[in-house]
Parts: sequence; structure tokens; C-alpha cells
Amino acid sequence: MTQLKDSIVDEFQYTVDELSFRNRSVLDQMSKMQEATAKLNRAIVKASTQCGCIQIHSKKQMYPVDQEYNLSDVKNFMEEHIEGNLCDGCMEQIDKEMGKTLYYFASLCNTLNFNFYDVILNELDRVRILGKFNLK
Repeated sequence: MTQLKDSIVDEFQYTVDELSFRNRSVLDQMSKMQEATAKLNRAIVKASTQCGCIQIHSKKQMYPVDQEYNLSDVKNFMEEHIEGNLCDGCMEQIDKEMGKTLYYFASLCNTLNFNFYDVILNELDRVRILGKFNLK
């Protein structure tokens, strides 16, 4: 299965490179990536503020200070701040915006001579090594 995932990620990166006629400048790619990320954020916000399929109730993350627990228990106290489920329309839009973000990420990988799959593997290694101490 890893070989299949590897080939899909590589195929995506190769296809992005083949189809990228515009925005070959790293500056263009960086600004397009930032724009894509902003549109992704906006699509999530609109799911709450315009569609209403989800509600976002943010507040300070609270966990009990008067009882002992280990670091792995902290996850049980943290909230995602989202209630409800994305409707099909919002899910489709968010999926599209995530895809565009990945497209420009792959484009940056091509320009800077990174292999997208290797970037994923390297981050996976860092996350695994740091484990629960990966407090980003």
C-alpha cells in the first residue's frame, strides 16, 4: 500500500509540474499558496457564518488543574470547537480549496527541488520521534 501512496503523491507532483505554465516564479507560487490557504480558511468560516452547517464555539482550552494526569490524557480534555457536520456543498468547497493548497505546495516543491512524498515522510518521522511532545 505504501508503494501505491508513494506513486500517487509522485504522480500528483509530476502532473502539477507538467501543467504549470503560469506562476513558475517562486514569488508567484508563494503568493498563490497564501491565497489558496486564505480561501480554504474562508470556506471553513462560510460553512459556519453563511451556511450554518457547523457552529464554531471557540474558547480557552480548559483542563483540570486539581487532578493528576499524564500527557496522553490532555488530549481527552481538548475541544475542537466545532459542532455539527459539514453539508455536502461546504464539504465539496473545502475539499476543492484543500486541493488547491496542495497544488501550490507541490508547485513550490518542484521549484525548490523537494520531493512532496519525502516532505511528508520527513514530517511523519519528526512527529513520530517527538510523539506526544510534538506540541506545535
